[in-house]
Amino acid sequence: MTDADGARPSRGLLSWIRRLFGPRRQPVGPSERDLARETVRQQIGVVRRAFDGQVAVEKGESDDDADALFLHRPGHVLVHRDDRQGLDDFFREREGEFLGLGEADEDPETGLTLYRLPARRDDQAVDIPRMLDELAGSGRRGIATPDHILYVTAVGRLCPATEPELPPSTGPVPPMSNAPGAGKDVRVSVVDTGWYAAAAADTDTPWLASDVGGDLEQVNPSAIHEYAGHGTFVSGIIRCVAPAAEIDVEGVLTNGGAVYEWEIVRQFREAMRNRPHLISISAGTYTYDNQPLKAFEALAAVHGLGEKGEGPLVVAAAGNDTSTDPFWPAAFEWAVSVGALDANGRLSDFSNYGETVDVYAHGRDLVNAFPTGTYVTYEAQTPAGQVREFTTGLAQWSGTSFSTPIVTGAIAAYMSENDVSAREARDALFASAAPKTDPTAGSIKAMGPPFV
Repeated sequence: MTDADGARPSRGLLSWIRRLFGPRRQPVGPSERDLARETVRQQIGVVRRAFDGQVAVEKGESDDDADALFLHRPGHVLVHRDDRQGLDDFFREREGEFLGLGEADEDPETGLTLYRLPARRDDQAVDIPRMLDELAGSGRRGIATPDHILYVTAVGRLCPATEPELPPSTGPVPPMSNAPGAGKDVRVSVVDTGWYAAAAADTDTPWLASDVGGDLEQVNPSAIHEYAGHGTFVSGIIRCVAPAAEIDVEGVLTNGGAVYEWEIVRQFREAMRNRPHLISISAGTYTYDNQPLKAFEALAAVHGLGEKGEGPLVVAAAGNDTSTDPFWPAAFEWAVSVGALDANGRLSDFSNYGETVDVYAHGRDLVNAFPTGTYVTYEAQTPAGQVREFTTGLAQWSGTSFSTPIVTGAIAAYMSENDVSAREARDALFASAAPKTDPTAGSIKAMGPPFV
């Protein structure tokens, strides 16, 4: 179902139930379940405010944000130029329901088109998932998809799994590599919330003093906003594993830690300007009918992201919902999908797992760069309203958001040490990864400190 309409069947309902009552979790009482649902409402509220309400929520069980499956842009879909005629024909066949055809804004490089849907004759909002169901029923399945919203958190505990906490240590976790040249001549693009430049001058984070830059993230120290410092924290982890890597941070997830899928096309083009070897992205989304993100399909074709392509290797977070459902873009075969382990090598109770997750790394209670100042928690499960004073340039954080840069850094370090490509480094590291058996995830591979 959507915001505008009543309940409708959803293939994602069982997935949502699995995410809420995941197999690693003990049976929960009403109070814990209520807190989890309220946290989802609060997280979606952050995105709604950041996008000035231009957010549609596809839901499963009820008309409650707590039952959200994915977020998308109202009144718009994505379609490739080669399929636009089919979409136009669909609306021509329904002239009694819609007022004419939609308007399109095409990206000339990729051929991806943002298609503004025509108005309905009854003045009701278009239920996009239902419209796409009808499109599939007319023999045109997959030619259009929602303009999904990718996020660092919302709809459960995606990325990160927790709010930032005061650090228990004065140094980073994982610690700085003892190979200062690791990652030399390797360029990494971090697609995230931006670069908190003060970290470069902070004596608590000397590993970020040079060769890190990008789109600046503005932070008010008296009121640190939600997800502030996320991209800098990720960059700090990469530099601890690969101290000589060159990092450029793209400020993509600047609105409540989220971005329309369509905007990824422009931002990705900016990320490519320095010809990175690796792209690390700690964000993503579930999708309508589990279909791949159309924007990333178009980008992969143009920029050689596929397995045989010469473009950068994408390393992406697997998501934090204790789910086996595809989480995109990590679920693409050409991406390295990273789950999270506790320090003892067990699957973190928030981490996604299953066939679409390639490798796992330490993802709980990591410590790295964070803005100094006052942060007030907002999630019900934290609980909300706690005032946390960050007096050093460090924080503790958990999630597949942060296991991802460990793998990114490990690949960068191997590339420089062995003078190989990113894909060759990935293959070699997968082959030498530590085998583990988990009661939930089964046979898995672990990379990076403290496992390898």
